[in-house]
Amino acid sequence: MRKPQSPAELGFTGHDRRRLAKALLQARNSKVYQRIQAVLLIARGYSVDDVARITGSLRRLIYHWIQRYLRRHRVDDLDDASRTGRPRVAPKITKARILRELARDPLKLGYNTTVWTTALLARQLSRRYDTQITARTLRRRMKELGLRWKRPRYVYATKDPHRVQKKGRSFDARGKSGALATSCSLKMKQSFRGSAAYRKLCQFLYREQVSACADISA
Repeated sequence: MRKPQSPAELGFTGHDRRRLAKALLQARNSKVYQRIQAVLLIARGYSVDDVARITGSLRRLIYHWIQRYLRRHRVDDLDDASRTGRPRVAPKITKARILRELARDPLKLGYNTTVWTTALLARQLSRRYDTQITARTLRRRMKELGLRWKRPRYVYATKDPHRVQKKGRSFDARGKSGALATSCSLKMKQSFRGSAAYRKLCQFLYREQVSACADISA
């Protein structure tokens, strides 16, 4: 069985231990802290098995971290490597182009509808800018723009209650003249009831009623 190497045999120096101890106090990321701690313990003479038990790390990872640090003796090499990430899908379809197509009427573009759907707009964008974009990707970009898709709501058409008032000026004139005639008739009735002729009419009707009652009793 091979004898474990000492920190000096591995390549660690006192300066490495001080550098690692200082970096451990300044670490804010838990994963970076774990790596620095593991390498520092190895630099202080702990075995790989002991370090794996203390830090809860795998032995193969500890060996990997030791190699990463000793390659240039830089603590930064224990940080997470930068990742390029997944390339953006359909880079030609920008936010401005999405809004521009969304403002257009799909019926005028040859589609048998006046309302955009996610799938239909994705189809139009893919055809116009010669790049493929799925409805799912488009929906995600629309969300980034602060837009939400809503289903169109259909309602039954009802008769306009004010349609008669919209027939035209001539009808309005007739309606106003009729209302004016009714008002005049009411005013004439009110003025007639207070006149002397109205009182005479009431006296005449009263006498006729008394005379009719007398004839019946005779």
